[in-house]
Amino acid sequence: MTSLTVWSNHRFSPPQEQLLRASTSARLLLHAGSGAGSDGAAELAQADVAFGQPPLAEVLASPRLKWVQLSSAGYTSYDTTDARRVFGERGAVLTKSSFVYASPCAEHVLAFMLSWARRLPWALQNQLGERAWPQGQLRAGSVLLENQRVVLFGHGSIGARLCELLRPFTPHLWGVRRQLRGDETIPTLRFDSPELPALLARVDHVVNLLPGADGTRHFFDARRLGQLAQGAVFYNVGRGSTVDQRALAAALVEGRLQAALLDVTDPEPLPPDHPLWTTPNCFMTPHSAGGHHDEGDRLVAHFIENLRRFERGEPVKDRAF
Repeated sequence: MTSLTVWSNHRFSPPQEQLLRASTSARLLLHAGSGAGSDGAAELAQADVAFGQPPLAEVLASPRLKWVQLSSAGYTSYDTTDARRVFGERGAVLTKSSFVYASPCAEHVLAFMLSWARRLPWALQNQLGERAWPQGQLRAGSVLLENQRVVLFGHGSIGARLCELLRPFTPHLWGVRRQLRGDETIPTLRFDSPELPALLARVDHVVNLLPGADGTRHFFDARRLGQLAQGAVFYNVGRGSTVDQRALAAALVEGRLQAALLDVTDPEPLPPDHPLWTTPNCFMTPHSAGGHHDEGDRLVAHFIENLRRFERGEPVKDRAF
């Protein structure tokens, strides 16, 4: 392969940029911005490869581009009919950075589950509030994750890692995804499976890992939330748009759901006067599940590994389409 030109609007630290330059002979077009409208977007027309958050309109108008790697696990803005058509006609590839975020997001869900089981959010509320000593209440309400029944909506990198973390606690794991691909590590149903309502009616935990897309908007609406077992616990580390938040709040207020632990909402940031802040048994983190101390280094390392594969003509990892 002739020498490549790589465009990026990712914010590299000096050591990360030095590592990238030492790892490739490609011509690098690096810009400090991120997202649509960044300086250097016009240079995409000169590039073979783009890394970061390149604006989709410029990507589709750049026929030389053969590979785009996003610095995020999600690719909602790229998941369009036009983008898939243009990439297909061009023989181009879109990859993401799900591998980087699989472990932190999976560990965040496990932390949610353990905090619920040990009643930590309620203990914290007590400490910040009346400062009583509800020992008996919290002890009686605490549960073991042992043999709890868990269903995961979405079974990509995060779901696969979460299954690994949950197996020491319980063997009762199921997955649900739009299309079965044959790489599932647990029994998995399709969205439209007639067996799905019966499964939802008997699980203890429902973990939403779904990406944002037209086909997943308000996937968890009043009807689907109504299919969940009485007293089930709901978790969302996918996208806020996949949940009808009014219906979720109603299920919590009515006591049909025992609790909801959310890392994502719609919109973000969630306005201070939004009802979810005061909905009973709704606990939130501010879209922090993917964060970790060496996140930037791992993003760059993931791109460099894929860049080496691309230069050698090998399949790249973490492919979206």
